[in-house]
Amino acid sequence: MTTIPYKPELPKTKQPIVIIGASGIVKDAHLPAYKMAGFEVFGITNRTFAKAQAMANEFGIPHAFETVADAVRHAPANAVYDITVLPEQYIEILEQLPDGAAVLIQKPMGNDLAEAKGILEVCKRKKLVGAINFQLRFAPFVAAARHLINEGIIGELYDMEFKVTVNTPWELFPLIKVHPRLEILFHSVHYIDCIRSFVGDPKSVLAKTWRHPLKDLSSSRSTIILDYGDTMRAVINTNHDHHFGPEHEESYIKWEGTKGAIKAKMGLLMNYPAGLEDVFEYSVQNESGKYEWKKVQLEGSWFPEAFVGTMANLMRYKEGSDTVLHASVENVLGTMKVVEACYMSNKNGGIPQNDL
Repeated sequence: MTTIPYKPELPKTKQPIVIIGASGIVKDAHLPAYKMAGFEVFGITNRTFAKAQAMANEFGIPHAFETVADAVRHAPANAVYDITVLPEQYIEILEQLPDGAAVLIQKPMGNDLAEAKGILEVCKRKKLVGAINFQLRFAPFVAAARHLINEGIIGELYDMEFKVTVNTPWELFPLIKVHPRLEILFHSVHYIDCIRSFVGDPKSVLAKTWRHPLKDLSSSRSTIILDYGDTMRAVINTNHDHHFGPEHEESYIKWEGTKGAIKAKMGLLMNYPAGLEDVFEYSVQNESGKYEWKKVQLEGSWFPEAFVGTMANLMRYKEGSDTVLHASVENVLGTMKVVEACYMSNKNGGIPQNDL
């Protein structure tokens, strides 16, 4: 069986982390991932100081700070800042960081393209080494697929599909739940970014996002087509309203190439937040010319393991071990351009039948 390296390389130097924000994602993903990787968390701050103090106590973080300014004042010179608040606070926080600092910013890169450009401007002006926490790029099943594709195991990639049909408990995210750009900006954005990490920027975008008639949500289902020409298909189909039992839930990524295919079940999104087990398998021709699917057992999942990858890449880039900062603010601006194009396409609609 093909050996598939999929775990991220860790930095060679110690770079203490200062976390800005004490949300549930910090408790459920950031801090468990950093403990797993052996990263040092120096301190944490939050607008509600009691939340920062409670999280510091729970995870053994030595310092809790009342303000960002206080955290910056006491942080080591080589600290990496981990921003985990809502997008509208990003620029205000970035302005307070030391020039030249490394910073990992929670996705998305702003509420819209204008904010994304503002974030990029601050990072450039202050010479911040900035990355966006699009950790799906580093999930074990995505990293394994990337290796197989880069090695030519499935030939030329010509089809990439995301399919998510689940019952998402949006009530677990009360601040995000009320957002006017819910589904694409906070969920499908992961898939847009992941597709870009494999095949680059699309030529154009077609998209439609829908509300549920009985739910007070701006959107909960989307179909997105990214146009890469006449052979490469990239499509995203999400439905967060499938509350009819688990029997027909789906959550997967599929890559098809001229020599084979890969399919990864994203178990995290099914029965959320408990999740189900991921399944990674790929198919290539055997000696008799028939296609044979092989399952590969991978350790870890999207949460929390992928959060090691984004932070490790930032630290390694900062120290010079990595030559590419994969989810840099410069790169991710392209993801935000696609997101904006999705909303423009959704607004403009299709071709009216009366025009034909």
